[in-house]
Amino acid sequence: MTTTIPEGDLVRLAREKLRDILEKHDLMGEKVSVRVGVLTPEEAIGRPLRRDFPIVRGVEKLIEARFRGARGHAFTDAPAEFVGPVEAVLQGDMDRTRDRAVFVAVLNAVMRSMGMVAGTVHCRDEEPEECAVEIAGRLYDRGVRRVALVGLNPAIAEALSRTFGAENVAITDLNPDNIGGSRFGVTIRDGASEQEAVIAQSDLLLVTGTTLVNGTLEGIRRIAREHDRPLVLYGVTCAGIAELFGLERICPYGHDE
Repeated sequence: MTTTIPEGDLVRLAREKLRDILEKHDLMGEKVSVRVGVLTPEEAIGRPLRRDFPIVRGVEKLIEARFRGARGHAFTDAPAEFVGPVEAVLQGDMDRTRDRAVFVAVLNAVMRSMGMVAGTVHCRDEEPEECAVEIAGRLYDRGVRRVALVGLNPAIAEALSRTFGAENVAITDLNPDNIGGSRFGVTIRDGASEQEAVIAQSDLLLVTGTTLVNGTLEGIRRIAREHDRPLVLYGVTCAGIAELFGLERICPYGHDE
């Protein structure tokens, strides 16, 4: 795998890597179908006790790609369904969020089917909250004391606030319904206009993999590089791309099937 993380849109760069993988394994011309379907909240994450996850409230959807028995997940606010040969996914319009989401889910499924990556299926029931506590503990144990959460995940936000203290946690989000509100003692800041200020004041960025789908990750990575701040992706959405490009990813409870 690549050790130097390239600049640029990693989704577009990953498309060429997926093309290479398919060609190497003689799958480009094979009559194999990939199906991407939108999961219900219960299908996606089971029945967690807390009901404030974006997917439960209907703000986001989880799509699932299936390839040779393997599954790959991706979160998006622009879900779409696709049925067809896997090489058709390479022709998607990467300026459209829905096509990026389908591609990312398919990439995760293809790489999982070949044993190239693990944890491409979202955790369920009480695992999301257990995951949040473990993530916060891991970051604290590595010496982080001020953390920025990019993309509001309520369970992770609460775990970070409890572990680090609300005064040492910053949260940014792009949803106008969240911006300006307070969660667990932390005011949600605008991920479009306040991202750089938040990054500059933090020791580490914990970034949702959904930024790959909505096209905002490269801007966040650029600011992180300018301020010399480490960036850690979390979740299942970023599984394949993190593996391809050597990005640090944390996903303690991601499933393989």
